[in-house]
Amino acid sequence: MGRAFELRKGRKMKRWSAMAKTFTRIGKDIVMAINDGGGNPDTNARLRAVMQNAKAANMPKENVERAIKKAADKDTSNYKEVLFEGYAPHGIAVVVETATDNNNRTVANVRAAFNKCDGNLGTSGSVVFMFDHTCTFTLNKENITTELEELELELIDFDVEEVFEDEDGIVIYAPFEQFGALQSYFEDNNIEILSSGFERIPTTTVKLSEDQQADVEKLLERLEEDDDVQNVYHSLQM
Repeated sequence: MGRAFELRKGRKMKRWSAMAKTFTRIGKDIVMAINDGGGNPDTNARLRAVMQNAKAANMPKENVERAIKKAADKDTSNYKEVLFEGYAPHGIAVVVETATDNNNRTVANVRAAFNKCDGNLGTSGSVVFMFDHTCTFTLNKENITTELEELELELIDFDVEEVFEDEDGIVIYAPFEQFGALQSYFEDNNIEILSSGFERIPTTTVKLSEDQQADVEKLLERLEEDDDVQNVYHSLQM
């Protein structure tokens, strides 16, 4: 198993505890997807992906439909995706993905989190180069009759980096830019996509003592509690 498997295992141990928080973040994903490509999932690959993720998170269908209608009817052009970079205590690199309609508020909240937890908010490009930007798919194993090694060979033209099975299904990791091509391939071959998305995988990780790790986790938890924050990535070895 490689870096993607280890990252996934670590992140699954730290899933959002509140279902409402998960639904709120999926709602923002819907807004950003519609801003990007319109409200028709048939012509908007990003929106189809978010709808798959909503289903995987057990978000009620009516909630999804309501969020799509609200985003399509309301002017949400002021929503922006903003990336923050910095260091947690003990030199741990942190990348924070946000979706916000008030950048001043988000900047203030993220900066306050770093300051209060003895971290340092950096400038654009200060740590993001330490992470590989990847796309990930979880596929319904019932739709796949080939062995994992054969599936990996079938996907070689998409530069797939890792293929493995976990309790959720068959998991695929590939370069960020291959997302659209892979999504089309799975759909064209009637392979059900249970969920999909993007990850930032650290090229190297740092192991800390329990006390030092607690210092870092204090910052990570504070960031993840912020309503504007969609994802937090770090170089801490879990």
